[in-house]
Amino acid sequence: MTPGTMPAAGAATAAVASAASAIATAASAKAPLLPVRLKVNGKEQSLSLDPRTTLLDALREHLHLTGTKKGCDHGQCGACTVIVEGRRINSCLTLAVMHDGDDVTTIEGLGTLEDLHPLQKAFVEHDGYQCGYCTPGQICSAVAMLDEIRRGVPSDASADLMAISFSDAEVRERMSGNICRCAAYPNIIAAIRDVAGRRSA
Repeated sequence: MTPGTMPAAGAATAAVASAASAIATAASAKAPLLPVRLKVNGKEQSLSLDPRTTLLDALREHLHLTGTKKGCDHGQCGACTVIVEGRRINSCLTLAVMHDGDDVTTIEGLGTLEDLHPLQKAFVEHDGYQCGYCTPGQICSAVAMLDEIRRGVPSDASADLMAISFSDAEVRERMSGNICRCAAYPNIIAAIRDVAGRRSA
């Protein structure tokens, strides 16, 4: 071996170590934190967040509001549904910085143990849950969904786009983004129907 040279295996090992060091350095370099102001459940919150932080992680990890669940983390199960500016969204699919100044309602903001929201009561009365993991997202989604119907927002199940009315078909279509792995769907629909009846009375 010529002095000052190293075997091919040694050179490859050094190259891999150098690349790994560069990756580790890049991973450890933190993105600059950005100020984010949210009004969560009626309370002003000021946070400093990595701009890549999802709204879901801001709620769970920074504000410790763990009622909102992380299920699939891909917007497919609805467990992370919250209400932002009156509209239901999957909080795992949006960045917290995109909602600076927005009004956010989570399951914790709908009711308390002493004063349950009508849909929370109905879910209990109609056994609209089993394991309960999807329940916060189901209830937040149902609250906003009933408001959509009240405001005349159509869905794919709407027969007449100018006259939107409550029906089980409307509920099934509008709630289809919220998956219940325990299959408590008939009870969930019964709970929503009950509240819709109370509202129309």
